[in-house]
Amino acid sequence: MDLTTTAATSAQPTGFTAWVIGVMETLGGPGAGMIIALENLFPPIPSELILPLAGFTASRGDMSLLGAILWTTLGSLVGALALYWLGAKLGRERTRAIAAKLPLVKLSDVDKTEAWFAKHGVKAVFFGRMIPLFRSFISLPAGVEQMRLSTFALFTTLGSLVWNTIFVLAGYLLGQHWYLVEQYAGLLSRAVVITSVLTVVVFVALRIRNNRRDQAIAEAPTVQFARVQADHPTEEIHRIR
Repeated sequence: MDLTTTAATSAQPTGFTAWVIGVMETLGGPGAGMIIALENLFPPIPSELILPLAGFTASRGDMSLLGAILWTTLGSLVGALALYWLGAKLGRERTRAIAAKLPLVKLSDVDKTEAWFAKHGVKAVFFGRMIPLFRSFISLPAGVEQMRLSTFALFTTLGSLVWNTIFVLAGYLLGQHWYLVEQYAGLLSRAVVITSVLTVVVFVALRIRNNRRDQAIAEAPTVQFARVQADHPTEEIHRIR
């Protein structure tokens, strides 16, 4: 039985859901922030589950609604900064060296990605905080590309604030029916995952096809034409009138 079914059929949450609620009841807002920070570092922990639970816990009076929003946003920032630091430690040169060893990946792909991030990095960080799966990973290229820390922190906070407010408020208003938020948000998560997988499959298929075509062109026999040199100077032909 999954978490959604458990929450829907039992008045007393169990398993991971019960642990999350217990931490929030015991530690209040800081507990919610700590769990969200961990969610950033371990993407399999879905924020679409944690945030409505924070709102639900606030609806029971174990912490304030404003506290739930602010602490979870702070937790999002802390987790994002940890991944930003990891990306900065990895660095551009190491990233290029790793990419050069990956099959089907060209350094030109890295160059294009760097150029795109240099142009759209701020928007990527802001909106990336509102996309499941990419919420965490967007911090890595920001660190690798050495985005100004103040800019990264500002737009990470703003993007996280929007996302967290929506889900915490939904859980707060729905109360015991908080699981409905996770149920419908799960559809978005699955759509993102499916789209990502299809994108990777298309990329791999096109790259394999292009590599085979380039290899066939390179291995094709080259026809060389001998240079013809005239033995006699060119004769001028006069028109007969």
